[in-house]
Amino acid sequence: MIKGTFKTIDLGDGRNITIETGRLAKQADGSVVVRMGDTMLLATVVSAKDAKEDVDFMPLSVDYREKFSAAGRFPGGFLKREGRPSDEEILVARLVDRALRPLFPEDYHAETVVMVSLISLDPEVMPDALAGLAASAAIAVSDIPFECPISEVRVGRVNGEFVINPTTSQMAEADMDIVVGASADNIMMVEGEMDEVSEEEMLEAIKVAHDAIRVQCTAQEELIAELGIVKREYCHEDNDEELKDLVWKQTYDKCYAVAKQQLTNKQERIDAFAAIKEEFVEQYSEGKEEEEIKGNLIGRYFHDVEKEAMRRMILDEGIRLDGRSTTQIRPIWGEIDYLPGSHGSAVFTRGETQSLTSVTLGTKMDEKIIDNVTMQGKERFLLHYNFPPFCVGEARTPRGLSRREIGHGNLAHRALKGMIPEDCPYIVRVVSDILESNGSSSMATVCAGTMAMMDAGVPLKMPVTGIAMGLITDKDGGKYAVLSDILGDEDHLGDMDFKVTGTTRGITATQMDIKVDGLSYEVLTQALNQAKDGRLHIMEKVMEVIDAPREELKPNVPRIHKMTVSKDMIGPIIGPGGKIIQQIQEDTGATIAIEEVDNVGVVEISSSNKEALEAALARINAIVAVPEVGEVYKGKVKSIVAFGAFVEILPGKDGLLHISEIDWKRLETVDQALKEGDEIEVKLIEVDAKSGKLKLSRKVLLPKPEGYKGGSDRPRRDRRDGGDRERRRPHRRDNN
Repeated sequence: MIKGTFKTIDLGDGRNITIETGRLAKQADGSVVVRMGDTMLLATVVSAKDAKEDVDFMPLSVDYREKFSAAGRFPGGFLKREGRPSDEEILVARLVDRALRPLFPEDYHAETVVMVSLISLDPEVMPDALAGLAASAAIAVSDIPFECPISEVRVGRVNGEFVINPTTSQMAEADMDIVVGASADNIMMVEGEMDEVSEEEMLEAIKVAHDAIRVQCTAQEELIAELGIVKREYCHEDNDEELKDLVWKQTYDKCYAVAKQQLTNKQERIDAFAAIKEEFVEQYSEGKEEEEIKGNLIGRYFHDVEKEAMRRMILDEGIRLDGRSTTQIRPIWGEIDYLPGSHGSAVFTRGETQSLTSVTLGTKMDEKIIDNVTMQGKERFLLHYNFPPFCVGEARTPRGLSRREIGHGNLAHRALKGMIPEDCPYIVRVVSDILESNGSSSMATVCAGTMAMMDAGVPLKMPVTGIAMGLITDKDGGKYAVLSDILGDEDHLGDMDFKVTGTTRGITATQMDIKVDGLSYEVLTQALNQAKDGRLHIMEKVMEVIDAPREELKPNVPRIHKMTVSKDMIGPIIGPGGKIIQQIQEDTGATIAIEEVDNVGVVEISSSNKEALEAALARINAIVAVPEVGEVYKGKVKSIVAFGAFVEILPGKDGLLHISEIDWKRLETVDQALKEGDEIEVKLIEVDAKSGKLKLSRKVLLPKPEGYKGGSDRPRRDRRDGGDRERRRPHRRDNN
């Protein structure tokens, strides 16, 4: 048996995480198995030996997959095998990618693929919080250049106490759920959702996470030392210092001047910078052969010039590209009820970022069924985010859903879902279509989503708004500037993208990516406080458009009635093969859903037509009604037998109308008075205590004839009526 190398991490509460390497996937550049409880992740990394020609970026791909066999389950569908990654798998891959990417050397451009697979699942140990550690450890034991190990942990707050990597059961009780990615020295990534917590509480959670991450990073360093890992040598960039100096000398002042023009139109600003680059290329290219122009190097050096000009203008003069101060929010306008066919809609525009959002209210039939490896259940709130190419002026058609769209939609979903009351009867779907984008379209989605849901009449607990914060730092001089409501350029050229959503009472979700080393908690504190001021400003603008949910639902919204019935009534409502419930829906036009919850049946009837809903409700009430002795029912003769008729007084409930109870006069046969299909009024006179059989009477509802006497007119009873007495014979006097 091959002996591997193991490293154990003590979480300090009796739980351990182990890292194993050297036994599995040995042809990868690096591979590890990370285990906590019975949850096991296999992480591998492979990096090409050389960079492809003309690649001047880090082509990193991170893939996370969950094997159904890890939980002892079969995949769904006809193929019965894993297919494309689920949204949840994509979100975990993004968490890992965002923490790893900043720590590869800037000049390392070889294609690199990190794959993390869930190979065993402990239902109480959540694997997503271990994926970052597994990926980093795989790189650590490889020869791939990497600045330092990182790790990720989940922090949940349970009963007021912070817990590192809480169990699934604990998370069900938590009011805070954040995943933090960091090195031993610096926070790299934060993402999570909260129940309206304060800025101070969120910062405390990040600090608790960072303390745990330092221990995990130290374990990886010890593993590197034990294995004697030596990182590979590489050369992926060709540099021309003379050309670099020339680009800076001839373009920096011009770029700074464009930056100071404070152009509010993004395209005008892009064109102005592009013109400076074109002018330089034309001058530089005069008299040179095409192969001597070095266009890629010029592009890289000019990008650095543009970035530095923007950063220095902000740090030295406090002026941003569009002329705003560091705390100023772009102009905002909004409108509700823009789409008359939707149940709710809103347009939210902030600067050059615009979201057109619609809301659809559905019934239980519209629930999303979740059937993943780690999670099974149903989702009642859906949020979908679309980012078509035209919103940034690109001439192409979309080809499927991007990981970016899934990630941004998830952030908005986490921001809003906690504000929908648990007793909201509707399935809510929010769709945000980004029509323009120049920074923070996910936060525009949160604002537009709030407005659209209130326009639809969703009774939100509190409205939610969001803002994206940026950061510009000067490593050498110690200066920094925190920017509110960042532009796309400030995100691309800056050092931080920190999105914060919340109500007036606290934070509901956050997502932070940091691209610079040494971000202090002082800077984070300022960013959080500045974000709060920005959120509240945006909230005022939203409240000017709509300040409360619509009281009356729009006419095209389905009306829903919920009722509970006893468990044993579920079958009668559904009927054999679904016959009864399908017939009710066909006859009335209403939609009916029924399920067993906590040992009772929950029936949901929905229709946009009031009469249809009431008709379906009446039919179901009739099915579940309990017959009461003494009540009069309008029934239908279902069958006729020699000793009487069986009459259906309620759906699925028949009673015996004995021939003696049909009329006051004596009947020789039942068909003298009744035939199948007749509708008659009958009274329930008895319910057999043992069998539950119903005994009916029609004659008690008829006028009693004058001078009526029982006796000879009373029909004889025999065994045919189910009685237990012998046939009565008339008494004969013995004349002898």
